[in-house]
Amino acid sequence: MNASWRRAWRHPSFVAGGSMVLLLVLSALLSVFLSPYPVGDIDIPNKLAPPSAAHWLGTDSLGRDIASLLLVGSQNSLWVGFIAVGLGMGVGVPVGLLAAARRGWVEELVMRAADLTFAFPALLSAIMLSAIYGPGLVVSVVAIGIFNIPVFARITRGAANAVWSRDFCAAARTAGKGSWRITREHVLPNILSVLIVQATIQFAIAILAEAALSYLGLGTQPPQPSWGRMLNEAQSQMFQAPWLAVYPGVAIALAVLGLNLMGDGLRDLLDPRLARQR
Repeated sequence: MNASWRRAWRHPSFVAGGSMVLLLVLSALLSVFLSPYPVGDIDIPNKLAPPSAAHWLGTDSLGRDIASLLLVGSQNSLWVGFIAVGLGMGVGVPVGLLAAARRGWVEELVMRAADLTFAFPALLSAIMLSAIYGPGLVVSVVAIGIFNIPVFARITRGAANAVWSRDFCAAARTAGKGSWRITREHVLPNILSVLIVQATIQFAIAILAEAALSYLGLGTQPPQPSWGRMLNEAQSQMFQAPWLAVYPGVAIALAVLGLNLMGDGLRDLLDPRLARQR
């Protein structure tokens, strides 16, 4: 394992992606205890101020500090990513393992249910939930989490089926082990690397989806800052104050890029065969 980690840290994608993700996490943690200005502070005389020593990234149309909004907004992105991916894995992985272990009509039922869920993408689910409960961060998390469930169910089922076809699973069954014991002791440990890599990808998708929903007004609501809503509010001042759109756009891009690069590095770390093929 130590040799694998040393190889990973020499992997440019993992180093670059890990650095970006670490920056995102540190930004969110820092904003809990310290931010340049309270995000609720409105300073109309200093609205649309360009970057300066007082406001490192400038101010928005209400005079709020952009750097503070970005820092606090990173909390939303992380919370949505963690909860949405956790919901997807918490439901999708057991369902996928069940489908692979039971096969037959159980597998067919699970896969058709996954197909049905795919018919309701996160945006459509958020619109329906907003019509019932009103827009908000919880709606975003639930909508993105529901979309993640069939993703993890399909990935788990495909990877688990490949492991079930291996000789050691047949030997374990011959030794008298039941399906769930084989799944717990042999199948799940062997597909864990696939799930970890997929989790980083879905985390990036969750951040992007939350930004899109907030941009449309279905996600995080005022006064809580959100990168997506910051982009929406910047539309009317694009030419007067372009930094209003540049900074949240760069933050979203770096977060998504960092997670994808880290996932690429983790893929090499957890499956050395891919590294040898490069």
